[in-house]
Amino acid sequence: MEKSENKLYSQKEKAHQLYQLHHSNKILILPNVWDILGAKLLESLNYSAIATASASIAYTNGYLDGEKIPFNYVLSILSKIANSVNVPVTADIESGYTVNETQLQENIKELLKSGIVGINIEDTNHNTKSLFSIQSQCERIKIIRTVARELDIPLFINARADVLLYDKDFSTDETQIEELINRGLAYKEAGADCFYPIVLRQKSSIEKLVKQLNMPINILTLPEIPSLKELHDIGVARVSLGPSFLKIALQGMQQLAIELKDLEGLSRITENKITNDYLKKLINN
Repeated sequence: MEKSENKLYSQKEKAHQLYQLHHSNKILILPNVWDILGAKLLESLNYSAIATASASIAYTNGYLDGEKIPFNYVLSILSKIANSVNVPVTADIESGYTVNETQLQENIKELLKSGIVGINIEDTNHNTKSLFSIQSQCERIKIIRTVARELDIPLFINARADVLLYDKDFSTDETQIEELINRGLAYKEAGADCFYPIVLRQKSSIEKLVKQLNMPINILTLPEIPSLKELHDIGVARVSLGPSFLKIALQGMQQLAIELKDLEGLSRITENKITNDYLKKLINN
């Protein structure tokens, strides 16, 4: 996607752009951010879309992940990020911050009003700490799609399947993959645009999902996953970093803080190419 320097895209145009990025035959890499500065950094580096991470937003605001942070707080942050850049922004909204269908409708309306054009929606029920049934999650996806149509925004729905987080519910690895395929097909039929089998690592299983679901697949960066080139060649459409971007940033801060306690590390500060002028330029853009 080539972007005009001067054109401001409408929310609907951004939603179409996000869809096209998942069907471009080029893998979409999304280093998930949690604030305006991170979003502007990626936009300045010509990333074609921005994604947020629920864990990163929660942690940087003093909350644990898992819908512990108030939805209104999240909504405020997402609105600021979405309106700070001129590329599509897709948001990790966990399970929608509700298990109530009426409240889900309202939350999706508020998200769309914020400028968001894509979401991750999980099939974990945070009240029961278990998976929604396939039927229940399909109904939730249909509700989201209906709200988006009513507001005339082709919201990109990335349906996250948490099957691999619930080993006790499945007798073998094979039954887990079967369940992922069943959920993927059902979520696709319900209106999902992309399928996100969280923590799936094995190349053969990823290949199987890509072939059988025939829809964009999102993989999370974890130890032991195939290389980015391999994922591209398999046909994976999207790779997310989740909270890894935040962890890398904190690792750098941690290492410097340790060095400073030993009266070392000054050169890492004085020779840092990220200057105040650079930060001002990001914000002014």
